[in-house]
Amino acid sequence: EKIQKRLGSGLGRKGPIIGALLGILTPFCSASMVPVSMGMIESKVPFSTVLSFLFSAPVCNFMVVGIIFGVFGWQIALVYFVVTIIMAIIGGAFLGNTRLKHEVKEVMTFVQSCGCASAPETPSACGCSATVQHPSCGVSPCSVPPAPVTNPTSGCCGTAAPDVEYSSGSFWERNRPRLIRSMPFARALFVQIIPYVLIGAAISGVCAAFLPASIVEAYVGNSNLLAIPIAAAIGVPLYLRIEMAIPLLSVLLAKGMSLGAAMALLIGGTGASLPEIAILGSMLKPKAIAAYVLWVFVTATLGGFIFYAVFVGMA
Repeated sequence: EKIQKRLGSGLGRKGPIIGALLGILTPFCSASMVPVSMGMIESKVPFSTVLSFLFSAPVCNFMVVGIIFGVFGWQIALVYFVVTIIMAIIGGAFLGNTRLKHEVKEVMTFVQSCGCASAPETPSACGCSATVQHPSCGVSPCSVPPAPVTNPTSGCCGTAAPDVEYSSGSFWERNRPRLIRSMPFARALFVQIIPYVLIGAAISGVCAAFLPASIVEAYVGNSNLLAIPIAAAIGVPLYLRIEMAIPLLSVLLAKGMSLGAAMALLIGGTGASLPEIAILGSMLKPKAIAAYVLWVFVTATLGGFIFYAVFVGMA
């Protein structure tokens, strides 16, 4: 409820901005970025906010920008950050408000038993004929928990259930009910994502074995403008983590590659690698994945041309 309140539809046009800013603070790889995003969607965070987070987290988080700053200097790092964060915001705002917001897979759920012979029920205090579940279910088997403090403004009989908070006891005693309630979602998330993580790891290994740096050098190791979109396209299957990309780009720049092509390769490789696409398949349907990859390609290509125009002659 707290996530829904802070990142929900009430943000309006600020949603994509907030999502992109969250991505800056979270140096996630795709394996951890997708579960976080699915948790946001499960908490009813607007798709535009989630999509901006998906765009910014792998490309312009503080670790990536910090490494670029340390290797290439503050001017290149600043332009890189501005280009990627603006494109993440625009991408989330534009794509997140189209029909693509319906191209999201639902997280599988599991029915969790209370552990008692039958789930205890008590008559509703709302004056309705319906009954409500006793809050002891899932807290401790067939036992009564400490007196909870509930939100008095929460409704009942068809409205959202109140958020139960325990005002006494240790940290574990206060938060144990929430942790127990989160277990079915965590289990469902793990079961749904793990096959895609394994596929992504296999693709990453194949790419490392059969896509050596010499292939990149052969096609984009020059300073012509055509090398920029080619570099953006080649970056997708390469799976370029920032710590792997910097040594490669340093060699290619020394051999005559333009800075624009280098940045296009970096954005394409970190933003939409094949392993990441495979993991995104656990969350997004094919149309949404295609739109995501296309936007990363547009960002990489546009960013490459901006770098070429701003820093011409520096590389």
